[in-house]
Amino acid sequence: MTESIKYKRVLLKLSGETLMGDKSFGIDPEKLKHYAREIHTIVGLGVEVAIVIGGGNIFRGLKAKDSGIERVQGDYMGMLATVINGMALQSTLEAHGVYSRLVSAIEMKEVAEPYIRRRAIRHLEKGRVVIFSGGTGSPYFTTDSAAALRASEINADVILKGTRVDGIYSADPEIDKSAVKYDRVTFNEVISKNLKIMDKTAFTMCHENDIPIVVFNINKEGYLKKVVLGSSLGTVVE
Repeated sequence: MTESIKYKRVLLKLSGETLMGDKSFGIDPEKLKHYAREIHTIVGLGVEVAIVIGGGNIFRGLKAKDSGIERVQGDYMGMLATVINGMALQSTLEAHGVYSRLVSAIEMKEVAEPYIRRRAIRHLEKGRVVIFSGGTGSPYFTTDSAAALRASEINADVILKGTRVDGIYSADPEIDKSAVKYDRVTFNEVISKNLKIMDKTAFTMCHENDIPIVVFNINKEGYLKKVVLGSSLGTVVE
């Protein structure tokens, strides 16, 4: 089965909002269990898995100014929210028999390892899932940027961006029913068509480092496995 794997080392990007499920905020335990099962399946295939998870279900730094909170302070609060999500995901993964390491870009040695590139790669080589939390450790950068940065550093074969829709469309398919889905697009086409996939910093980093991005529906059972095996379920940007 290993021979049929298309992507051997992947960076799975999950938004914090996906953890909410049908809730308006917080963490839906059933969503955590779903992600743990999906990740457990591809780890069993021999795929090396790193994860970057957002914190938007708990706190969004960009909206902090609406509460009178300074932008930099708000961004750090958002980074701490990703650590909470990372801890929750780690606990659920290990309940499903998946060994993992929670790594933080902000030092908090009581709950997470500090980010050291060589150590993170070694964890992946040993079959451990590495959960990158704390964003990049610096304000003004999104978790999309953190995903692009970590994918570049660990030499990931691909960024798998798990969303609520099954790929990239010409418009928001939840609003515009006539939106057309793309199966494959180039980085240049994404720029010329102004398709919203990641923020510009993250997207540029993937483009410059030649890291493909696969956008797919993470909420569908078995889709993550199909994507790493090369199925054309989502949209490939390369």
